[in-house]
Amino acid sequence: MKHEISILIPAYNHVCTGLVEELCKQAGLLGIDFEVVVAEDGTTDEEALKANARIAQWPHCTYLPRKQNVGRACIRNFLAQQSRFEWLLFLDCDMSIPSDKFVKNYMESDVSDIAYGGYIVGTCEASNLRYRYEKANAHMHTAEQRAKRPFMHFHTCNIFVRRDLMLKYPFDERFHHYGYEDVFLGKQLQKAGIAISHLDNPTGFFDFEENIAFVSKTEEGLRTLYQFRSELRGYNGLITFVDNIHIAPVKWAIRLWHRLFGKLERKLLCSRHPSLTVFNLYRLGYFISLGR
Repeated sequence: MKHEISILIPAYNHVCTGLVEELCKQAGLLGIDFEVVVAEDGTTDEEALKANARIAQWPHCTYLPRKQNVGRACIRNFLAQQSRFEWLLFLDCDMSIPSDKFVKNYMESDVSDIAYGGYIVGTCEASNLRYRYEKANAHMHTAEQRAKRPFMHFHTCNIFVRRDLMLKYPFDERFHHYGYEDVFLGKQLQKAGIAISHLDNPTGFFDFEENIAFVSKTEEGLRTLYQFRSELRGYNGLITFVDNIHIAPVKWAIRLWHRLFGKLERKLLCSRHPSLTVFNLYRLGYFISLGR
């Protein structure tokens, strides 16, 4: 059994006190050395700041209220640098812990370098686009499926990693905006010959943003993907799909469709009747149109 862990949570406009309480409870029952470090990444929600500030008073906890938003990669590197123990557990602030053995499973695992535990999808109204998207792809989140492409199916929401490895191979801080800093890290680890273990030790994704927020986040992620498309080639399905369109008029037709109907598609996606088919068409058109 591993004997020490730093649990690291970057927070942005989200109350994560419940998550921290559960993690402290589980780690405390194991009798191990542990800490939970929460760093605000430029949070502007005053209610979230007020609620999370209580974490600073709790045993084994450190709360770092940083006013500047430095981005998903940089804040995680900062947290790793602030950590004290041999093993790190990165969790997203909007995740839940569905198992009372979540921390124990990691501490008793035979992971030697780095592992991803996955996540499960909760329930929500069918009118929620993020819920429908996650539910449709839930079959890809099992450890068995992830292990088939271990360096592509790797997300920051639930990473267990040795501290020295994380400091040697930090997140690339060019990834300031939403998306793909984790996939690029997976690529770097593969190049270095470091295997990623895929475990069935999921967090719970039970908090779904509204449709308009999810569409905006998707667009931001697509812009990140386009910016780093050369470096992420071979590690993303959308890039592979677009690269396999070898007939120029087809790409032209997709751009034309997006120019004519993109606003209408977006309006539908932000409504109470979103369609996953329209969502996929919108993502494809948006991505291809970034080149023009």
